[in-house]
Amino acid sequence: MPSDIEIAQAAKMQRISRVAAEKLGIPDEHLVPYGHYKAKVSLEYLETLENRPDGKLILVTAISPTPAGEGKTTTTVGLGDGLNHIGKKAVICLREPSLGPVFGVKGGAAGGGYAQVVPMEDINLHFTGDFSAIALANNLLAAMIDNHVNHGNELGLDIRRIQWKRVVDMNDRALRDITVALGGTANGYPRQDGFDIVVASEVMAIFCLARSVEDLKKRLGNIVVGYTRDQKPVTARDLRAHGAMTVLLKDALAPNLVQTLENNPAFIHGGPFANIAHGCNSVIATRSALKLADYVVTEAGFGADLGAEKFVDIKCRKSGLRPSAAVIVATVRAMKYHGGQDLKTITQENLDALHKGIVNLERHVENVQKSYGIPCVVSINRFNSDTPAEIAMLKDRMARMGVPVVLATHWGEGGRGAAELARVVVDLCDKPSAMQFVYDDADPLWDKINKIAKKIYRASEVTADAKVRAQIKKLQEEGYGHYPVCVAKTQYSFSTDAQLRGAPENHVVNVREVRLAAGAEFVVMICGDIMTMPGLPKVPSAEKIDLVDGKVVGLF
Repeated sequence: MPSDIEIAQAAKMQRISRVAAEKLGIPDEHLVPYGHYKAKVSLEYLETLENRPDGKLILVTAISPTPAGEGKTTTTVGLGDGLNHIGKKAVICLREPSLGPVFGVKGGAAGGGYAQVVPMEDINLHFTGDFSAIALANNLLAAMIDNHVNHGNELGLDIRRIQWKRVVDMNDRALRDITVALGGTANGYPRQDGFDIVVASEVMAIFCLARSVEDLKKRLGNIVVGYTRDQKPVTARDLRAHGAMTVLLKDALAPNLVQTLENNPAFIHGGPFANIAHGCNSVIATRSALKLADYVVTEAGFGADLGAEKFVDIKCRKSGLRPSAAVIVATVRAMKYHGGQDLKTITQENLDALHKGIVNLERHVENVQKSYGIPCVVSINRFNSDTPAEIAMLKDRMARMGVPVVLATHWGEGGRGAAELARVVVDLCDKPSAMQFVYDDADPLWDKINKIAKKIYRASEVTADAKVRAQIKKLQEEGYGHYPVCVAKTQYSFSTDAQLRGAPENHVVNVREVRLAAGAEFVVMICGDIMTMPGLPKVPSAEKIDLVDGKVVGLF
Protein backbone atom coordinates (compact mmCIF):
# COMPACT_ATOMS: atom_id res chain seq x y z
CA MET A 1 0.00 0.00 0.00
CA PRO A 2 1.49 3.39 -0.96
CA SER A 3 1.88 6.08 1.69
CA ASP A 4 -0.66 8.86 2.15
CA ILE A 5 1.53 11.39 0.40
CA GLU A 6 2.21 9.01 -2.51
CA ILE A 7 -1.54 8.50 -2.93
CA ALA A 8 -2.12 12.26 -2.80
CA GLN A 9 0.65 13.02 -5.29
CA ALA A 10 -0.84 10.48 -7.73
CA ALA A 11 -4.30 12.04 -7.51
CA LYS A 12 -6.04 13.20 -10.68
CA MET A 13 -7.19 16.59 -9.50
CA GLN A 14 -9.65 18.74 -11.39
CA ARG A 15 -9.22 22.49 -11.66
CA ILE A 16 -10.93 24.00 -8.65
CA SER A 17 -13.02 26.24 -10.91
CA ARG A 18 -14.55 23.09 -12.45
CA VAL A 19 -15.26 21.55 -9.04
CA ALA A 20 -16.86 24.80 -7.87
CA ALA A 21 -19.04 25.15 -10.98
CA GLU A 22 -20.10 21.52 -11.50
CA LYS A 23 -20.53 20.45 -7.87
CA LEU A 24 -21.65 23.69 -6.19
CA GLY A 25 -22.79 26.02 -8.96
CA ILE A 26 -20.28 28.73 -8.01
CA PRO A 27 -19.43 30.92 -11.04
CA ASP A 28 -15.74 31.32 -11.81
CA GLU A 29 -15.79 35.09 -11.22
CA HIS A 30 -16.56 34.52 -7.55
CA LEU A 31 -13.40 32.48 -6.95
CA VAL A 32 -10.05 33.90 -5.91
CA PRO A 33 -7.66 31.21 -7.18
CA TYR A 34 -4.42 30.22 -5.49
CA GLY A 35 -3.06 28.22 -8.39
CA HIS A 36 -5.19 25.64 -10.21
CA TYR A 37 -6.40 23.49 -7.31
CA LYS A 38 -7.31 25.76 -4.41
CA ALA A 39 -9.30 28.97 -4.20
CA LYS A 40 -11.12 31.26 -1.86
CA VAL A 41 -14.82 31.88 -2.40
CA SER A 42 -15.65 35.57 -2.22
CA LEU A 43 -17.60 36.77 0.79
CA GLU A 44 -19.71 38.98 -1.48
CA TYR A 45 -20.97 35.91 -3.35
CA LEU A 46 -21.61 33.96 -0.16
CA GLU A 47 -23.78 36.78 1.15
CA THR A 48 -26.12 36.27 -1.81
CA LEU A 49 -26.89 32.73 -0.60
CA GLU A 50 -28.43 33.87 2.67
CA ASN A 51 -32.04 33.15 1.69
CA ARG A 52 -31.38 29.61 0.47
CA PRO A 53 -32.55 26.74 2.69
CA ASP A 54 -29.94 24.93 4.79
CA GLY A 55 -28.83 21.37 4.16
CA LYS A 56 -28.36 18.78 6.91
CA LEU A 57 -25.35 19.20 9.20
CA ILE A 58 -23.45 16.08 10.31
CA LEU A 59 -20.88 16.23 13.10
CA VAL A 60 -17.97 13.78 13.11
CA THR A 61 -16.39 13.25 16.52
CA ALA A 62 -14.46 10.42 18.16
CA ILE A 63 -13.43 8.51 21.26
CA SER A 64 -10.55 9.85 23.37
CA PRO A 65 -7.51 9.72 21.07
CA THR A 66 -4.78 7.11 21.49
CA PRO A 67 -1.42 6.29 19.89
CA ALA A 68 -3.22 3.34 18.24
CA GLY A 69 -5.11 5.78 15.99
CA GLU A 70 -8.77 6.47 15.25
CA GLY A 71 -9.06 8.34 11.92
CA LYS A 72 -11.58 11.13 12.51
CA THR A 73 -10.50 13.38 9.63
CA THR A 74 -10.19 10.34 7.36
CA THR A 75 -13.78 9.39 8.26
CA THR A 76 -15.00 12.95 7.64
CA VAL A 77 -13.51 12.88 4.15
CA GLY A 78 -14.65 9.30 3.53
CA LEU A 79 -18.21 10.07 4.61
CA GLY A 80 -18.35 13.11 2.34
CA ASP A 81 -17.21 10.97 -0.57
CA GLY A 82 -19.59 8.20 0.55
CA LEU A 83 -22.59 10.55 0.48
CA ASN A 84 -21.66 11.69 -3.02
CA HIS A 85 -21.14 8.05 -3.99
CA ILE A 86 -24.77 7.20 -3.10
CA GLY A 87 -26.04 10.18 -5.08
CA LYS A 88 -26.28 12.90 -2.44
CA LYS A 89 -24.97 16.44 -2.86
CA ALA A 90 -22.47 16.72 -0.01
CA VAL A 91 -19.63 19.00 1.08
CA ILE A 92 -17.11 18.51 3.85
CA CYS A 93 -15.85 21.24 6.21
CA LEU A 94 -12.49 20.71 7.89
CA ARG A 95 -10.05 22.69 9.97
CA GLU A 96 -6.73 23.82 8.50
CA PRO A 97 -3.73 21.86 9.81
CA SER A 98 -1.33 23.66 12.13
CA LEU A 99 2.39 23.48 11.36
CA GLY A 100 3.07 22.64 15.01
CA PRO A 101 1.69 19.09 14.88
CA VAL A 102 2.62 18.67 11.19
CA PHE A 103 6.29 19.00 12.16
CA GLY A 104 5.72 17.56 15.61
CA VAL A 105 3.67 14.39 16.13
CA LYS A 106 1.19 13.95 13.31
CA GLY A 107 3.16 14.74 10.15
CA GLY A 108 -0.01 15.75 8.28
CA ALA A 109 -3.72 16.28 8.84
CA ALA A 110 -5.56 15.96 5.54
CA GLY A 111 -7.10 12.52 5.99
CA GLY A 112 -5.44 9.26 5.01
CA GLY A 113 -5.31 6.48 2.45
CA TYR A 114 -7.95 6.98 -0.22
CA ALA A 115 -9.97 9.40 1.92
CA GLN A 116 -7.91 12.57 1.65
CA VAL A 117 -8.24 16.19 0.65
CA VAL A 118 -5.83 17.56 -1.95
CA PRO A 119 -3.48 19.24 -2.77
CA MET A 120 -2.25 17.50 0.37
CA GLU A 121 1.17 19.18 0.66
CA ASP A 122 -0.27 22.66 0.22
CA ILE A 123 -3.04 22.08 2.78
CA ASN A 124 -0.57 20.75 5.36
CA LEU A 125 2.00 23.49 4.83
CA HIS A 126 1.32 27.17 4.05
CA PHE A 127 -2.00 26.63 2.20
CA THR A 128 -3.50 30.09 1.43
CA GLY A 129 -1.70 31.94 4.22
CA ASP A 130 -4.62 32.17 6.66
CA PHE A 131 -2.55 31.20 9.70
CA SER A 132 0.16 33.69 8.77
CA ALA A 133 -2.47 36.43 8.60
CA ILE A 134 -3.85 35.42 12.01
CA ALA A 135 -0.36 35.42 13.53
CA LEU A 136 0.42 38.83 12.03
CA ALA A 137 -2.83 40.36 13.31
CA ASN A 138 -2.20 38.92 16.78
CA ASN A 139 1.41 40.12 16.88
CA LEU A 140 0.54 43.54 15.50
CA LEU A 141 -1.65 44.02 18.56
CA ALA A 142 1.20 42.82 20.80
CA ALA A 143 3.58 45.31 19.19
CA MET A 144 1.07 48.16 19.57
CA ILE A 145 0.62 47.35 23.26
CA ASP A 146 4.34 47.64 24.01
CA ASN A 147 4.65 50.66 21.73
CA HIS A 148 1.83 52.41 23.56
CA VAL A 149 3.51 51.81 26.92
CA ASN A 150 6.87 52.96 25.56
CA HIS A 151 5.46 56.23 24.26
CA GLY A 152 3.89 57.49 27.46
CA ASN A 153 1.16 54.96 28.23
CA GLU A 154 -1.74 57.38 27.90
CA LEU A 155 -4.24 54.63 28.75
CA GLY A 156 -2.46 53.83 32.00
CA LEU A 157 -1.96 50.16 31.15
CA ASP A 158 -0.34 48.32 34.05
CA ILE A 159 2.54 46.33 32.52
CA ARG A 160 2.10 43.75 35.30
CA ARG A 161 -1.43 43.10 34.04
CA ILE A 162 -0.84 42.82 30.30
CA GLN A 163 -2.53 39.57 29.26
CA TRP A 164 -1.98 39.54 25.51
CA LYS A 165 0.60 37.02 24.25
CA ARG A 166 2.46 36.75 20.99
CA VAL A 167 1.93 33.66 18.82
CA VAL A 168 3.78 31.47 16.35
CA ASP A 169 2.47 28.47 14.38
CA MET A 170 5.11 26.08 15.64
CA ASN A 171 5.63 23.91 18.71
CA ASP A 172 8.36 25.72 20.66
CA ARG A 173 8.40 25.12 24.40
CA ALA A 174 11.23 27.62 24.93
CA LEU A 175 8.80 30.45 24.15
CA ARG A 176 6.23 29.58 26.83
CA ASP A 177 7.70 31.98 29.39
CA ILE A 178 10.11 34.68 28.27
CA THR A 179 11.23 38.18 29.15
CA VAL A 180 10.86 40.90 26.53
CA ALA A 181 12.25 44.41 26.04
CA LEU A 182 15.74 43.77 27.40
CA GLY A 183 18.68 45.85 26.20
CA GLY A 184 18.00 49.30 27.58
CA THR A 185 15.42 52.07 27.57
CA ALA A 186 15.26 52.27 23.78
CA ASN A 187 13.71 48.78 23.71
CA GLY A 188 10.82 49.55 26.04
CA TYR A 189 9.94 48.31 29.52
CA PRO A 190 11.15 44.80 30.41
CA ARG A 191 8.36 42.45 31.41
CA GLN A 192 7.54 38.77 31.61
CA ASP A 193 5.73 37.55 28.51
CA GLY A 194 5.20 34.39 26.47
CA PHE A 195 4.01 32.84 23.23
CA ASP A 196 1.01 30.64 22.45
CA ILE A 197 0.66 28.55 19.33
CA VAL A 198 -1.46 30.33 16.68
CA VAL A 199 -4.38 27.91 16.97
CA ALA A 200 -4.76 28.68 20.70
CA SER A 201 -5.01 32.43 20.13
CA GLU A 202 -8.10 34.51 20.63
CA VAL A 203 -7.66 35.92 17.12
CA MET A 204 -8.02 32.37 15.76
CA ALA A 205 -11.21 31.90 17.78
CA ILE A 206 -12.59 35.24 16.58
CA PHE A 207 -11.67 34.33 12.99
CA CYS A 208 -13.58 31.06 13.30
CA LEU A 209 -16.66 32.51 15.03
CA ALA A 210 -17.09 35.78 13.09
CA ARG A 211 -20.00 35.86 10.65
CA SER A 212 -18.83 38.79 8.52
CA VAL A 213 -16.03 41.34 8.15
CA GLU A 214 -18.05 43.76 10.27
CA ASP A 215 -18.52 41.16 13.00
CA LEU A 216 -14.81 40.34 12.81
CA LYS A 217 -13.84 43.99 13.33
CA LYS A 218 -16.24 44.39 16.24
CA ARG A 219 -14.93 41.29 17.96
CA LEU A 220 -11.30 42.30 17.43
CA GLY A 221 -12.05 45.65 19.01
CA ASN A 222 -13.54 43.93 22.07
CA ILE A 223 -10.32 42.02 22.87
CA VAL A 224 -9.19 42.85 26.42
CA VAL A 225 -5.39 43.11 26.31
CA GLY A 226 -4.83 44.00 29.98
CA TYR A 227 -5.87 46.23 32.84
CA THR A 228 -4.97 49.56 34.38
CA ARG A 229 -3.72 49.85 37.95
CA ASP A 230 -7.30 50.39 39.12
CA GLN A 231 -8.41 47.21 37.31
CA LYS A 232 -10.15 48.85 34.35
CA PRO A 233 -9.95 46.79 31.13
CA VAL A 234 -7.98 48.09 28.15
CA THR A 235 -9.16 46.85 24.75
CA ALA A 236 -7.76 46.62 21.24
CA ARG A 237 -10.28 49.30 20.33
CA ASP A 238 -8.78 51.61 22.98
CA LEU A 239 -5.41 51.10 21.28
CA ARG A 240 -7.01 51.71 17.87
CA ALA A 241 -5.51 48.43 16.65
CA HIS A 242 -8.64 46.61 15.49
CA GLY A 243 -8.90 48.38 12.13
CA ALA A 244 -5.42 47.37 11.01
CA MET A 245 -5.96 43.85 12.37
CA THR A 246 -9.10 43.60 10.23
CA VAL A 247 -7.15 44.69 7.17
CA LEU A 248 -4.67 41.87 7.75
CA LEU A 249 -7.50 39.34 8.06
CA LYS A 250 -10.02 40.53 5.45
CA ASP A 251 -8.81 38.26 2.64
CA ALA A 252 -8.19 35.29 4.94
CA LEU A 253 -11.80 35.43 6.16
CA ALA A 254 -13.07 34.09 2.81
CA PRO A 255 -13.27 30.27 3.07
CA ASN A 256 -10.89 28.00 1.14
CA LEU A 257 -12.27 25.53 -1.39
CA VAL A 258 -10.34 22.38 -2.34
CA GLN A 259 -11.33 18.82 -3.32
CA THR A 260 -11.16 15.23 -2.16
CA LEU A 261 -9.35 12.50 -4.05
CA GLU A 262 -12.73 11.78 -5.69
CA ASN A 263 -13.04 15.42 -6.82
CA ASN A 264 -15.78 16.30 -4.34
CA PRO A 265 -15.78 19.81 -2.81
CA ALA A 266 -14.26 20.54 0.59
CA PHE A 267 -14.08 23.77 2.58
CA ILE A 268 -11.00 23.96 4.81
CA HIS A 269 -10.97 27.09 6.92
CA GLY A 270 -9.74 27.95 10.41
CA GLY A 271 -8.09 25.50 12.73
CA PRO A 272 -8.15 25.74 16.52
CA PHE A 273 -7.22 22.71 18.64
CA ALA A 274 -10.02 21.29 20.78
CA ASN A 275 -7.74 20.58 23.74
CA ILE A 276 -6.66 24.21 24.17
CA ALA A 277 -9.25 26.08 22.07
CA HIS A 278 -12.78 25.52 20.76
CA GLY A 279 -11.69 23.10 18.05
CA CYS A 280 -14.04 23.84 15.13
CA ASN A 281 -13.66 25.18 11.61
CA SER A 282 -15.07 28.59 10.73
CA VAL A 283 -18.74 29.47 11.06
CA ILE A 284 -18.54 31.20 7.68
CA ALA A 285 -17.36 28.00 5.96
CA THR A 286 -19.97 25.80 7.65
CA ARG A 287 -22.87 28.19 7.01
CA SER A 288 -21.81 28.65 3.38
CA ALA A 289 -21.56 24.91 2.82
CA LEU A 290 -25.08 24.42 4.22
CA LYS A 291 -26.40 26.83 1.58
CA LEU A 292 -24.57 25.04 -1.23
CA ALA A 293 -25.23 21.36 -0.45
CA ASP A 294 -27.89 19.02 0.91
CA TYR A 295 -25.47 17.42 3.40
CA VAL A 296 -22.49 18.98 5.14
CA VAL A 297 -20.01 16.83 7.05
CA THR A 298 -17.85 18.67 9.58
CA GLU A 299 -15.52 17.58 12.35
CA ALA A 300 -14.69 18.85 15.81
CA GLY A 301 -11.30 18.20 17.33
CA PHE A 302 -10.33 15.22 19.49
CA GLY A 303 -12.96 13.31 21.49
CA ALA A 304 -16.64 14.08 22.02
CA ASP A 305 -15.84 15.35 25.53
CA LEU A 306 -13.81 18.22 24.05
CA GLY A 307 -14.50 19.02 20.39
CA ALA A 308 -18.15 17.96 20.34
CA GLU A 309 -18.91 19.72 23.63
CA LYS A 310 -17.40 22.96 22.35
CA PHE A 311 -19.06 22.51 18.96
CA VAL A 312 -22.40 22.40 20.78
CA ASP A 313 -21.84 24.85 23.64
CA ILE A 314 -19.77 27.45 21.77
CA LYS A 315 -20.09 27.18 17.98
CA CYS A 316 -23.75 26.13 17.83
CA ARG A 317 -24.74 28.45 20.66
CA LYS A 318 -23.13 31.45 18.94
CA SER A 319 -24.07 30.67 15.33
CA GLY A 320 -27.49 29.02 15.49
CA LEU A 321 -26.16 25.90 13.74
CA ARG A 322 -27.83 22.61 14.69
CA PRO A 323 -26.50 19.17 13.68
CA SER A 324 -28.95 16.53 12.53
CA ALA A 325 -26.68 13.57 13.31
CA ALA A 326 -23.29 12.67 14.75
CA VAL A 327 -20.71 10.04 13.82
CA ILE A 328 -18.46 8.74 16.61
CA VAL A 329 -15.22 7.35 15.19
CA ALA A 330 -13.31 4.54 16.88
CA THR A 331 -11.02 1.60 16.15
CA VAL A 332 -10.92 -1.78 17.85
CA ARG A 333 -7.22 -1.32 18.56
CA ALA A 334 -7.80 2.08 20.19
CA MET A 335 -10.45 0.62 22.49
CA LYS A 336 -8.11 -2.21 23.45
CA TYR A 337 -5.50 0.42 24.30
CA HIS A 338 -8.07 2.14 26.55
CA GLY A 339 -8.55 -1.29 28.14
CA GLY A 340 -4.88 -1.48 29.06
CA GLN A 341 -3.39 -3.44 26.16
CA ASP A 342 0.19 -2.59 25.25
CA LEU A 343 0.78 -0.98 21.85
CA LYS A 344 3.29 -3.69 20.98
CA THR A 345 0.55 -6.34 21.08
CA ILE A 346 -2.35 -4.17 19.89
CA THR A 347 -2.93 -6.30 16.76
CA GLN A 348 -3.47 -9.45 18.82
CA GLU A 349 -7.00 -10.46 19.81
CA ASN A 350 -7.70 -9.45 23.40
CA LEU A 351 -11.37 -9.60 24.36
CA ASP A 352 -10.64 -8.73 27.97
CA ALA A 353 -8.90 -5.49 27.02
CA LEU A 354 -11.65 -4.68 24.53
CA HIS A 355 -14.31 -5.33 27.17
CA LYS A 356 -12.56 -2.90 29.52
CA GLY A 357 -11.82 -0.30 26.83
CA ILE A 358 -15.27 -0.10 25.25
CA VAL A 359 -16.32 1.94 28.28
CA ASN A 360 -14.58 4.92 26.67
CA LEU A 361 -16.77 4.61 23.59
CA GLU A 362 -19.87 4.03 25.71
CA ARG A 363 -19.20 7.23 27.66
CA HIS A 364 -18.87 9.27 24.48
CA VAL A 365 -22.01 7.72 23.00
CA GLU A 366 -23.95 8.49 26.16
CA ASN A 367 -22.74 12.09 26.14
CA VAL A 368 -23.66 12.62 22.49
CA GLN A 369 -27.08 11.00 22.87
CA LYS A 370 -28.15 12.31 26.26
CA SER A 371 -26.07 15.41 27.07
CA TYR A 372 -26.05 16.87 23.54
CA GLY A 373 -29.27 15.26 22.28
CA ILE A 374 -27.85 14.28 18.88
CA PRO A 375 -28.68 10.93 17.20
CA CYS A 376 -25.46 9.05 16.47
CA VAL A 377 -23.81 6.13 14.73
CA VAL A 378 -20.49 4.50 15.60
CA SER A 379 -18.08 4.23 12.67
CA ILE A 380 -15.27 1.72 13.08
CA ASN A 381 -12.21 2.17 10.92
CA ARG A 382 -11.54 -1.47 10.22
CA PHE A 383 -8.09 -3.06 10.34
CA ASN A 384 -7.13 -6.51 9.09
CA SER A 385 -6.19 -7.43 12.66
CA ASP A 386 -9.77 -6.93 13.93
CA THR A 387 -11.22 -10.37 14.69
CA PRO A 388 -14.84 -11.56 14.30
CA ALA A 389 -15.09 -12.05 18.06
CA GLU A 390 -13.93 -8.50 18.76
CA ILE A 391 -16.36 -7.02 16.25
CA ALA A 392 -19.21 -9.11 17.65
CA MET A 393 -18.49 -7.88 21.18
CA LEU A 394 -18.42 -4.29 20.01
CA LYS A 395 -21.71 -4.58 18.12
CA ASP A 396 -23.36 -6.27 21.09
CA ARG A 397 -22.33 -3.52 23.49
CA MET A 398 -23.52 -0.77 21.15
CA ALA A 399 -26.81 -2.60 20.47
CA ARG A 400 -27.57 -2.34 24.18
CA MET A 401 -27.38 1.45 23.78
CA GLY A 402 -29.51 1.42 20.63
CA VAL A 403 -26.67 2.69 18.46
CA PRO A 404 -25.82 1.24 15.02
CA VAL A 405 -22.24 0.23 14.26
CA VAL A 406 -20.79 0.46 10.76
CA LEU A 407 -17.49 -1.11 9.74
CA ALA A 408 -16.05 1.44 7.33
CA THR A 409 -13.26 0.81 4.82
CA HIS A 410 -12.91 4.25 3.24
CA TRP A 411 -9.18 4.37 4.06
CA GLY A 412 -8.58 1.65 1.49
CA GLU A 413 -11.63 2.07 -0.76
CA GLY A 414 -12.54 5.75 -0.67
CA GLY A 415 -16.21 6.76 -0.88
CA ARG A 416 -17.32 3.24 -1.81
CA GLY A 417 -15.99 2.02 1.54
CA ALA A 418 -18.14 4.58 3.37
CA ALA A 419 -21.34 4.04 1.39
CA GLU A 420 -23.02 2.03 4.14
CA LEU A 421 -22.06 4.67 6.70
CA ALA A 422 -23.50 7.34 4.39
CA ARG A 423 -26.84 5.50 4.13
CA VAL A 424 -27.08 5.14 7.91
CA VAL A 425 -26.28 8.84 8.37
CA VAL A 426 -28.95 9.87 5.83
CA ASP A 427 -31.50 7.81 7.79
CA LEU A 428 -30.40 9.44 11.04
CA CYS A 429 -30.75 12.89 9.50
CA ASP A 430 -34.38 12.12 8.68
CA LYS A 431 -35.17 11.40 12.33
CA PRO A 432 -36.16 14.11 14.83
CA SER A 433 -33.20 15.81 16.49
CA ALA A 434 -33.29 18.26 19.37
CA MET A 435 -29.76 19.33 20.19
CA GLN A 436 -29.34 20.67 23.71
CA PHE A 437 -26.66 22.56 25.58
CA VAL A 438 -24.78 21.24 28.60
CA TYR A 439 -25.50 24.46 30.51
CA ASP A 440 -27.63 27.59 30.18
CA ASP A 441 -26.40 31.07 29.30
CA ALA A 442 -27.70 32.32 32.63
CA ASP A 443 -25.68 29.83 34.68
CA PRO A 444 -22.77 31.46 36.55
CA LEU A 445 -19.30 30.68 35.20
CA TRP A 446 -18.47 28.43 38.15
CA ASP A 447 -21.65 26.44 37.60
CA LYS A 448 -20.83 26.07 33.89
CA ILE A 449 -17.43 24.49 34.49
CA ASN A 450 -19.00 22.26 37.15
CA LYS A 451 -21.71 21.06 34.77
CA ILE A 452 -19.16 20.25 32.07
CA ALA A 453 -16.88 18.46 34.51
CA LYS A 454 -19.60 16.46 36.23
CA LYS A 455 -21.94 15.74 33.30
CA ILE A 456 -19.36 15.15 30.57
CA TYR A 457 -16.14 14.15 32.37
CA ARG A 458 -17.91 12.43 35.33
CA ALA A 459 -15.71 14.31 37.81
CA SER A 460 -16.65 14.41 41.47
CA GLU A 461 -15.66 18.04 41.94
CA VAL A 462 -13.95 21.07 40.43
CA THR A 463 -11.22 22.81 42.40
CA ALA A 464 -9.31 26.07 42.02
CA ASP A 465 -7.05 28.10 44.28
CA ALA A 466 -8.19 31.34 45.86
CA LYS A 467 -6.63 33.50 43.13
CA VAL A 468 -8.39 31.64 40.30
CA ARG A 469 -11.71 31.65 42.17
CA ALA A 470 -11.35 35.40 42.66
CA GLN A 471 -10.70 35.86 38.92
CA ILE A 472 -13.82 33.86 38.04
CA LYS A 473 -15.86 35.87 40.54
CA LYS A 474 -14.51 39.13 39.11
CA LEU A 475 -15.37 38.12 35.54
CA GLN A 476 -18.85 37.21 36.70
CA GLU A 477 -19.29 40.60 38.38
CA GLU A 478 -17.94 42.47 35.34
CA GLY A 479 -20.71 41.08 33.14
CA TYR A 480 -19.02 38.15 31.42
CA GLY A 481 -21.01 35.49 33.26
CA HIS A 482 -23.28 34.81 30.27
CA TYR A 483 -20.30 33.71 28.15
CA PRO A 484 -19.73 30.02 27.39
CA VAL A 485 -16.77 28.25 28.98
CA CYS A 486 -13.96 26.85 26.83
CA VAL A 487 -12.12 24.14 28.76
CA ALA A 488 -8.44 23.56 28.01
CA LYS A 489 -7.33 20.14 29.19
CA THR A 490 -5.62 16.98 28.00
CA GLN A 491 -7.33 15.28 25.10
CA TYR A 492 -6.20 11.79 26.11
CA SER A 493 -8.55 11.27 29.04
CA PHE A 494 -11.92 12.32 30.43
CA SER A 495 -9.87 13.46 33.42
CA THR A 496 -7.01 15.97 33.52
CA ASP A 497 -4.52 13.10 33.84
CA ALA A 498 -3.42 11.95 30.38
CA GLN A 499 -2.51 8.53 31.77
CA LEU A 500 -6.05 7.67 32.93
CA ARG A 501 -7.44 5.64 30.04
CA GLY A 502 -10.95 4.26 29.64
CA ALA A 503 -13.75 6.13 31.40
CA PRO A 504 -12.53 7.34 34.80
CA GLU A 505 -15.08 8.58 37.32
CA ASN A 506 -15.00 10.62 40.53
CA HIS A 507 -11.77 12.37 39.61
CA VAL A 508 -11.01 16.01 40.42
CA VAL A 509 -10.75 18.73 37.77
CA ASN A 510 -8.47 21.54 38.88
CA VAL A 511 -8.79 24.91 37.14
CA ARG A 512 -5.22 26.22 37.02
CA GLU A 513 -5.76 29.44 35.10
CA VAL A 514 -8.58 31.57 33.70
CA ARG A 515 -8.39 33.74 30.58
CA LEU A 516 -11.02 36.12 29.28
CA ALA A 517 -11.58 36.03 25.50
CA ALA A 518 -13.95 38.99 25.24
CA GLY A 519 -13.67 39.19 21.45
CA ALA A 520 -14.38 35.50 20.97
CA GLU A 521 -17.03 35.82 23.70
CA PHE A 522 -16.02 32.93 25.92
CA VAL A 523 -13.99 32.32 29.06
CA VAL A 524 -11.08 29.87 28.86
CA MET A 525 -10.53 27.67 31.89
CA ILE A 526 -7.15 25.92 31.75
CA CYS A 527 -7.20 22.66 33.68
CA GLY A 528 -4.50 20.28 34.85
CA ASP A 529 -1.07 20.69 33.26
CA ILE A 530 -2.15 21.37 29.65
CA MET A 531 0.02 23.92 27.78
CA THR A 532 -1.16 26.50 25.24
CA MET A 533 2.26 26.28 23.60
CA PRO A 534 3.02 22.61 22.88
CA GLY A 535 6.54 21.20 22.59
CA LEU A 536 8.08 18.91 20.00
CA PRO A 537 8.42 15.19 20.77
CA LYS A 538 11.78 13.43 21.12
CA VAL A 539 11.67 12.44 17.45
CA PRO A 540 9.63 15.14 15.64
CA SER A 541 8.02 14.43 12.28
CA ALA A 542 10.14 17.25 10.88
CA GLU A 543 13.10 14.86 10.85
CA LYS A 544 11.35 12.76 8.18
CA ILE A 545 10.03 15.60 6.01
CA ASP A 546 12.21 16.54 3.06
CA LEU A 547 12.27 17.65 -0.56
CA VAL A 548 13.59 14.89 -2.84
CA ASP A 549 13.77 15.38 -6.61
CA GLY A 550 11.33 18.25 -6.33
CA LYS A 551 8.75 16.26 -4.33
CA VAL A 552 7.79 16.62 -0.68
CA VAL A 553 8.32 13.39 1.26
CA GLY A 554 7.63 12.43 4.87
CA LEU A 555 4.15 13.94 5.21
CA PHE A 556 2.14 10.82 6.10
